[in-house]
Amino acid sequence: MDRKKQEAVLEAILFTMGESVEVGRLSEIIEETPQRTNEILEEMKQSWEEQKRGIGLIALEDAWQMCTRKEMYEYLIRIAKSPKKYTLTDTLLETLSIIAYKQPVTRLDVERIRGVNCDHAINRLMEFDLVMEVGRMDAPGRPLLFGTTEQFLRAFGVSSLEELPSLSAVQIEEFKEQAAQEVDQLQSDV
Repeated sequence: MDRKKQEAVLEAILFTMGESVEVGRLSEIIEETPQRTNEILEEMKQSWEEQKRGIGLIALEDAWQMCTRKEMYEYLIRIAKSPKKYTLTDTLLETLSIIAYKQPVTRLDVERIRGVNCDHAINRLMEFDLVMEVGRMDAPGRPLLFGTTEQFLRAFGVSSLEELPSLSAVQIEEFKEQAAQEVDQLQSDV
């Protein structure tokens, strides 16, 4: 298969799928190595950016997806009139942060860290497609495990979880102190 055909096949697959496709699957289709497939997709991405096309390519861990360029959002909003929006409250952000950094994590683990019931927060994050069930823990009761989604990566502008900022020891200690103060406050209110 020549290079032009490979590019056309990759473009057709990514357009049709509408979601990310693993590099391994793409490389099998175009009969290339995963490394060479990544190189072709990276070159396509650069070419499309130079041409200022309305669509682009993004890499999400070991997969690629076709997407709309950010510069086009205002025009999409005009045509869609009322795009789906969601608001992340402090509670949702706290819960999402715990899941992002601790995944895979059970609901009980999140509740232990936060100190309150997290059913509603996790359900809302699942509705927003930021969190999903990723399996079950091999323990009594087989509790569900939660992790972040590709939508989480897109929403926060990172291509992999490794790009999430790391917490310093000072920040961790500050968080522990804040949590202890909140627990003390709750106990004094009771």
